[in-house]
Amino acid sequence: MGRRIMEWAARSDYMGGIPRKMVIMAVGGLAKAAVSLLNNTTVHNADTLLRLVRSRPPGVPLVTVSNHMSTMDDPLLWGFKGFPITDAKLSRWALAAEDICFKSSMLSYFFRLGKCIPITRGGGIYQEHMNEALERLSEGEWLHTFPEGKVSQEDAPIRRLKWGTASLIARAPVTPIVLPIVHTGFEQVMPENFYRGKRPPFPLWNKNIKIIVGEPMELDLPKMRQMAMSLSRNISHPTLGWPSTCPGGLDEAAQRCLYIAISEKIQNVMETLRTFARSFSKSKDQNLC
Repeated sequence: MGRRIMEWAARSDYMGGIPRKMVIMAVGGLAKAAVSLLNNTTVHNADTLLRLVRSRPPGVPLVTVSNHMSTMDDPLLWGFKGFPITDAKLSRWALAAEDICFKSSMLSYFFRLGKCIPITRGGGIYQEHMNEALERLSEGEWLHTFPEGKVSQEDAPIRRLKWGTASLIARAPVTPIVLPIVHTGFEQVMPENFYRGKRPPFPLWNKNIKIIVGEPMELDLPKMRQMAMSLSRNISHPTLGWPSTCPGGLDEAAQRCLYIAISEKIQNVMETLRTFARSFSKSKDQNLC
């Protein structure tokens, strides 16, 4: 087993859970102020997200996936009115880039208290912290991911997704509910190139934020596994030494086919939401005229 960064600080019973509650309440309060008070935010289908966060069937995990428009997408994405962002128990777990959020002991401690799991970009889908994320799913927790893998502030189609999210969905002991979300506006709240190629020191205000929550995706994983096994017989790739830990004991070639199929399905749904978000924004603008 590889080393896990400050895993002790991420435990719910660490110091009675008080440090976690303090961090999540403080960050959540700031996010709510930025999104609900200082900017103009519209949320489509918020009730679906609220219902799944608050009252899933026991033991069933939730995986939310979204596009990645700024370094502040999380926590701002959860700052809209009515969302329980300051509730440490309901708060999401999130995959966070190790080279950004965990580059010092103080940052590591802070993000660990905030229920973040460090991921080494380029470290592969079987790195140790992915196993930690899988453990959270096995406990029925909520995990948020940015499957595009990095921030892009261009108004462009959803990019090809990394396989990490798909692998977690496929490997989870209980199939997660997968909920896609697409948003616009955070690239204006925290632009990458604000002044001399740098971000602003704090979120900007008086911007228009749109959050589009989709519907839970229907993923027939047993059928997708069978198709992956069938397709993989005719495909040859250099092996990376992946273990056969996917349910059904799929070999590496079949796992590749499965993760590609899951990723493409999520990407297509997210692109449909992105197209809807653009028409949703235009209809709102026309209503204001």
